Amino acid sequence: MVTPPSLTSDLQAHVAQVITDSGGWIGFDRFMALALYAPGLGYYVRGDSQIGQLPGAAAAPASDFATAPVISPLFGRALAVQVGEALHHSGTDTVWEFGAGTGAMAAQLLEVLGDQVRRYVIVDLSGSLQQRQRTTLARFADKLAWATQLPETLRGVVVGNEVLDAMPVRLLVRTAGRWHERGVVIAPHGQLGWGDRLTDLRPPVAIDGDHDYLTEIHPQAEAFMGTLVDRLAQGAVFLIDYGFGEREYYHPQRSMGTVMCHQLHRADGNPLLDVGAKDITAHVNFTGIALAAQQAADQAGVAGHWHLLGYASQARFLLNCGLAGMMESASLPERSMANKLLMEHEMGELFKVIGFCRGTPWDAIGFVHGDRSHNL
Repeated sequence: MVTPPSLTSDLQAHVAQVITDSGGWIGFDRFMALALYAPGLGYYVRGDSQIGQLPGAAAAPASDFATAPVISPLFGRALAVQVGEALHHSGTDTVWEFGAGTGAMAAQLLEVLGDQVRRYVIVDLSGSLQQRQRTTLARFADKLAWATQLPETLRGVVVGNEVLDAMPVRLLVRTAGRWHERGVVIAPHGQLGWGDRLTDLRPPVAIDGDHDYLTEIHPQAEAFMGTLVDRLAQGAVFLIDYGFGEREYYHPQRSMGTVMCHQLHRADGNPLLDVGAKDITAHVNFTGIALAAQQAADQAGVAGHWHLLGYASQARFLLNCGLAGMMESASLPERSMANKLLMEHEMGELFKVIGFCRGTPWDAIGFVHGDRSHNL
């Protein structure tokens, strides 16, 4: 999609002013937060639509990327099998969805779960996306509510698809054997540029070798998990995103980091260009997510009540939830799109699902085969 030049230029001016007010340097996490979430200007809060069909889809409007629920409605129908089981085992009747995008996944879940769900709460910061969700979900209006933050206590099943990857990350770079934090500065000709500062921060695991190395750490995503642990009094959590366990994430050969931008279904690695006109993401360190949850549970004194249900590839999770059977009754085009969720070179392997529960654990159906919790 094409973003009005005034929006991107206004956002870049705002970022430049923040850098100036901060002494000439801001961390990449702050830059990423501004680029995505600055009020009225950031990528996710402006008034247009970023999420859409894949290029070539019938009547597909201009968009930057497509998520699994938009690619195939069978994604949400399969996920509903796991969510329904979790509602039953936790004795709850509320679903909380973070970052609901177009509302496609919410519609799929609500259609399948029916009376199992009394209330469906969407937590989303974007007013424009909230309006889009209201339109998509109009027939479920009596069950819906919106929030911009979590209550102090919640009960139910929490779901989030591609939420963690949009949380700002800090960049660490090893140059000539010394670690620096990479931030953003104003370059001599007024453009945004990179600036590195020596730091005591380190990746969570040692990086073998002495070669130059760029990577990320994820304090905001880990803090998000701490908040979930603190506030979920009863229920379960299922998060779907692209990423790795930390041994793979911080592999010596993964030396260029994972920060990536998406615009008009094309990817690039330079977040300092077209600020506000494209998505910025980083892969998820699922080991860090699991550890953050466990540490928060330990600190809150609820370690005996907080459990990891499983960790699996998206393909294995969806197959465990019955996707193959659903595809048998689907049309040929529907099966073709659903295959993108499963194929290793598409979304099947790069995307993972991690699940937790507060309360008595059970053998969650999504992880009955192919659970990789031992790899975290």
